[in-house]
Amino acid sequence: MTELGEFLRSRRNQITPADVGLTRPGDRRRVPGLRREELAQLAGVSVTYYTRLEQGQSRNASDAVLDALARVLLLGDDEHAHLRTLARPARVARRTARPEKVRPGVRLLLDAVRDVPALVIGRRTDVLAWNRLAHALLAPHLDFAAPNRCATQPNMARLILLDPHIRDLYVNWRRKVDEVVRYLRLASGQYPDDQQLTTLIGELCVNSPEFAVNWARHQVRDCGHAVREYRHPLVGDLVLAEEVLRVQDDSGLRLLVLSPEPGSASAERLTLLASLTVATATATATATATAVGEHPCATTPGSHHLATTPGSQHLIP
Repeated sequence: MTELGEFLRSRRNQITPADVGLTRPGDRRRVPGLRREELAQLAGVSVTYYTRLEQGQSRNASDAVLDALARVLLLGDDEHAHLRTLARPARVARRTARPEKVRPGVRLLLDAVRDVPALVIGRRTDVLAWNRLAHALLAPHLDFAAPNRCATQPNMARLILLDPHIRDLYVNWRRKVDEVVRYLRLASGQYPDDQQLTTLIGELCVNSPEFAVNWARHQVRDCGHAVREYRHPLVGDLVLAEEVLRVQDDSGLRLLVLSPEPGSASAERLTLLASLTVATATATATATATAVGEHPCATTPGSHHLATTPGSQHLIP
């Protein structure tokens, strides 16, 4: 069965006859949800046509048909858009995913945000950049510079599903997992030719039972605003409002900003975390500078040193 067929069947199984006014006394069903003929009748299409659509034997359904199916299946806006995406695979296949690069202007904006956690997420949920406070809140056990290297770039979906540090961080971890799965299902429809995204989804299905169970439900939802509850090992419980700002191009990049209620206990704890972060960064910088000064290859009287100039090479004494 095609992705479109699986999605339609999963949504059809979630709708009860009572949801669409088809309750009949004594009607006993062996399977949950609507029958194909009932859905077809309510949507105003023939049973044969709907069956072919669900089985992947019919392409290019009209907007009117897709809208009617969305109405009967009680689809939300994101699910409705996902249905249209799956129903037009040829059109979607021509959509080219742009390279995920953070523009200098976005980096400047991120650097300017110092009092609250902020980070840039790619369409595969890769962390492309973050400020010090976002790093301290979400993944202090990782290198702050990790997003700058492809080999070590953190992936939020992978961290949330597979990293025990992150699992303990979210008070309502299962809700977060549900949101991640719904977003990746939506992204997989938007970027069906993104091999890295496909590989990530396969990895999570194999290594996370929670992901696999949720993935089979075919539920979709885009990322939006939310209220997050965190249990941070250093500063305790935090309640932060998450806002998602989209970069205005086709890259799929999003800027996530997490803000506390002004004057709240969470605001005080976030301020404490910020001060701890500054102290840690300062200590690290001092230790690094000291280590460099004491390095055996540092310039000392009698040692060989060659300044780096265009075309020159470093000499090891």
